[in-house]
Amino acid sequence: MDKLKAMMKQQKKRMALLVLFALIAGTMVIAQAYLLVIIIEDAFLGDANLTDALPWLGILLLVLLFRTGSTYLSGRTGVKIGAHAKAEFRQSLLHQYKVTPVQASITGQSGGKVSILMDAVDEVESYFSSYIPQVIQSSLIPLLILIVVFTQHVNSGLIMIITAPFIPIFMIIIGMQTQKKSEEQLDKLASFSGGFLDTLQGLTTLKLFGRARKQKQTIEKSSLGFRDATMEILKVAFTSSFMLELISMLSIGIIALEIALQLILFDGITFFVGFLILILAPEFYTSLKELGSAFHNGQSSIGAAKKIAEELTESDNEITWGEKEFSEVHQPPNLKLNQVSFSYGVDQFHLSAIEASLPPYSSVAIVGRSGSGKSTLLHLLAGLLPLSEGNIFADGSPLSDYKEAEWFSKLSYISQHPYIFSGTFAENIAIGSTNDASREAIQAAAEQAGIMDLVQSLEKGLDTRVGEAGRGLSGGEKQRLALARAFLNQPSLILFDEPTTGLDLKTERILQNSIRKLSENATIITVAHRLHTIKNADQILFLEEGKLAGKGTHEELVASLPAYASMVSVQQGGTA
Repeated sequence: MDKLKAMMKQQKKRMALLVLFALIAGTMVIAQAYLLVIIIEDAFLGDANLTDALPWLGILLLVLLFRTGSTYLSGRTGVKIGAHAKAEFRQSLLHQYKVTPVQASITGQSGGKVSILMDAVDEVESYFSSYIPQVIQSSLIPLLILIVVFTQHVNSGLIMIITAPFIPIFMIIIGMQTQKKSEEQLDKLASFSGGFLDTLQGLTTLKLFGRARKQKQTIEKSSLGFRDATMEILKVAFTSSFMLELISMLSIGIIALEIALQLILFDGITFFVGFLILILAPEFYTSLKELGSAFHNGQSSIGAAKKIAEELTESDNEITWGEKEFSEVHQPPNLKLNQVSFSYGVDQFHLSAIEASLPPYSSVAIVGRSGSGKSTLLHLLAGLLPLSEGNIFADGSPLSDYKEAEWFSKLSYISQHPYIFSGTFAENIAIGSTNDASREAIQAAAEQAGIMDLVQSLEKGLDTRVGEAGRGLSGGEKQRLALARAFLNQPSLILFDEPTTGLDLKTERILQNSIRKLSENATIITVAHRLHTIKNADQILFLEEGKLAGKGTHEELVASLPAYASMVSVQQGGTA
C-alpha cells in the first residue's frame, strides 16, 4: 500500500486533473437534472411547445457532451497513471533482479517471478486506472448532489445521508475478503506458473523415471486450485454487487415514497423540487455503486502490490557501483582481496575474511571440497554478489567505485552450464561483444574456441538456431560456445567455474587449448577440480568451510598443508 501511495505522489498533476474532471462531471450531473426538470415541467405543466424547448435541448446536449468528455478524460488520465505505475514497478523488479543476479536465480521459482513481473504488475494497473478515479468521483459527485438536495428538500437529504453509509460499510466488509482472496489467487497463479515451467524443463527426466502421470496430476491439482481461487473472488464480487443494488434500490424507493407523500398528502414540495430530487437520487447512488465495483479492483490491486513489495524487499547487501573508469583499458586489473566476507543469511553458509593478491596475467586456481565456498568466491570476484564485509580492490580502488559497464566489459564469466539463449549460433556468440560484432569476427571467435567444426557440419552454419526450440547442445559444445563469446570480447579477466567437469578427454583438451590462448592476454581465475589445472596455476587458493586455509603454489601447499595434500592424494591423476 505504501508503494501505491508513493506512486500517486509522483503523479500530483494528473491526480489534480482527476479532481478537476470529477468536479466538472458532478456539475454537469446537476445541470443535466435541472435542464430535464425544466423541459419536462414546461412541456407537461406549462404551455411550452417544441420550439420553446429547443434552446433548452441544445443546452442539455452541450451538458451531456461535457459530462461524457469529462468522464472520458478522467478514464484516460487514470490509464496514463496506471501505465506509468506499471512501468515503474516493472523497472523496479528488473532492477532488483539485476543488482542481485545470483540471489534472484537461486531463490524462488522462475515461473513465479515471471508471474509477479507480468500478472501481478498488470493487476496493479486497475488501482490507478479504475479505483482511484472512481474514488475521487464518488467522493465529489455525491457531495455536490447532497448540497443541492439539502437546499431543495432537507428530508430527502437526511435519507441520503442515513442510507449512503451502508454502501461503503458493505464494501469494506466484503472488500477485506476480496483482498485476502486476491492474494491467495496470486499465490496459486505463481505456484502454478512455476510448477508448469519446471515440468516443461524436466519433462524428459519425468518420462525416464515414469513420473509423467504423477506430475500431470500435480499440475491438474494446481490448475484447479487457481480456478477455485478465481471463482471465490467472483463469488464475493457477485455477492457485493447484489448487496449494493439492494441498498440503492431500497434507498431510492424510500426517497420516492417520501416525495410522493409530500406531494400528494402534505403538499410540502413543488413538482419541480420533487422531480429534481428523483432524478438526482439515482445519480447519487450510482456513483456509490460504481465505487463498489471499482473497490474490488482496488483490493485486488492492493493484494498484487503486496506481492510486488515482498519481491522488492530491499536487501541490506545490494550491489552498488560508482563512476570510476580504468586507466589501462586492455591490461588486466591488479586485484586484491581485503578481509572479504559474505553470508547468504542467518544460519546459512558464510565466507569469511579472505585475504589474497591476484596480479595481472596470473593464473589462479580456487580449490576445496564441495561446499567450501569456491563458486561463492568466484561470484564475489565477478561482482555478482554483494560483500558483507571487506573489500575487493581493482588497481588500488574498491570494485564498487567503478562503473558497472566498465567492470563487466573487462571480464568474461564461464560457468559449468553456460546459458544458451534462443537464437542462432552467431547471435549467441555476439552476446559476448560490447559492440556490434562483424560476421568475420564472430567466425574467428568460433574457430579459436574450437566450435567451428561443429558449425560447419550443420546445414545453416552459424545461422543454425540453438537453445529453446533449436538444436540441442552438449555440455562441451555449450562450453565452447561460451569460450567463443570470450574470444570475441577479448577480456582481460576471465573467470571459470569448473569448466572441464564432466567432459570427455577430447573436449577437455580442446577447452584447455582455448583457455591457454585466452590466458596470453588475461588473468585467469578458475574454480578447479582437475589436478593438472591446479598444478599449472601460478597461485592456488585453498578453501575449507568458507575460510582461506592456505595459498601458494601446488608444491608449497602439498608440503605445508596436510588437508590439501590429503585432498590431492585422493585421485592423483584425476579429480582433486
